[in-house]
Amino acid sequence: MAEANPGRRVPKHHGLSAKTLRRLEHASGSLASASVAAMEQRLSWFARLPAEQRASVVLITQAGAAGFVDWLRDSGEALKLTTEAFRGAPTELSRWISLRHAVGMVRLAIEVFEEQLPEFAANEAERAALIEGILRYGREIAFAAANSYAAAAEARGAWDARLEALVVDGIVRGDAEESVLSRAAALGWDPAANATALVGTPSSEDPPTVVFEVRSRAARVGRPVLLSVQGSRLVVVVGGPTEGSVKNSEILAKLSVAFADGPVVAGPTVPTLAEAHHSAVEALSGLRAVVGWPGAPRPARSVDLLPERALSGDPEAERLLIEQIAKPLEDAGPSLLQTVETYLESGGVLETCARALFVHPNTVRYRLRKAAELTGRYAADPRDALVLRIALTVGRLARGRGTW
Repeated sequence: MAEANPGRRVPKHHGLSAKTLRRLEHASGSLASASVAAMEQRLSWFARLPAEQRASVVLITQAGAAGFVDWLRDSGEALKLTTEAFRGAPTELSRWISLRHAVGMVRLAIEVFEEQLPEFAANEAERAALIEGILRYGREIAFAAANSYAAAAEARGAWDARLEALVVDGIVRGDAEESVLSRAAALGWDPAANATALVGTPSSEDPPTVVFEVRSRAARVGRPVLLSVQGSRLVVVVGGPTEGSVKNSEILAKLSVAFADGPVVAGPTVPTLAEAHHSAVEALSGLRAVVGWPGAPRPARSVDLLPERALSGDPEAERLLIEQIAKPLEDAGPSLLQTVETYLESGGVLETCARALFVHPNTVRYRLRKAAELTGRYAADPRDALVLRIALTVGRLARGRGTW
């Protein structure tokens, strides 16, 4: 005879009688309580949870016990029912119980069920069906827990990414220190750590790919980073010292590999994250100006781009050139300043400079070394000669405007 309604789902009771299912349904609360009692006795960390958190576990365990009876009535609904049993996990469990602990609770609850379920069986066949059922249901519960924790981790990851972008954006824009520091602290950043801004072009148009590349490089060098893709530029804030030793200096070079081909500029290393805005501003200024130095290293330090930054109209670069080069040379006396200027005007020819000054070439060498001690720039080096020339020019212009 043909089936009257072929589209109708026929419930599967796993060979259990309706009487047994009713008894299980009535006992689901006591089974859940027995499971929680076992957790309190056998899981040391569970007993230390606050009452509110233990109550949440009790509710989830009760939902899981009730779901087992529904699952026995229709195993085809297993996925939906077990997921429903853990519907509170992403917002509650995962905040204070690790996935490993959650799986441990599921395993312990299954053991309790295995011990107590046989007494509800009417015969040996039902006993075997109940044992098999709780093992399969426990597997579904464990997968549901894993899915819940994975969803929670994805949600936290997305939130952390947004929060990190806000922190970096706040650093670039110079937002109030407290708001930036509190958000950075929420991301696990040590507010007392040194910070260096590193800017360039992202290596991909896919932000997750960029984030993965930067973080993997940062993990290799053992440094914390904050990063944000801001349109066509990538801003990375590196924690810890990046100067003072060869090893520290190599940190930025290794992180620069995570950027696309092209210039990468590092700002000065500042003592704390609260001062990272200064590093970011200088790094971005250097990134705009680095095109003026085709042979710039990668990464280039913003302080090494002072001439290009000054030519592009950066007032901070002009100030630094005056304070670090022009003013020390002028304060050292006219002979030192005149020697540097004459040497530069003579095209770096020592003898020509000495004749113009009516001094011995060794005197010129001595004065150039003295000037290098004061400014950190040696006029005989082509790059340093450019820096000295621009600094002296900027100083003369500032004096003419009455700003120095």
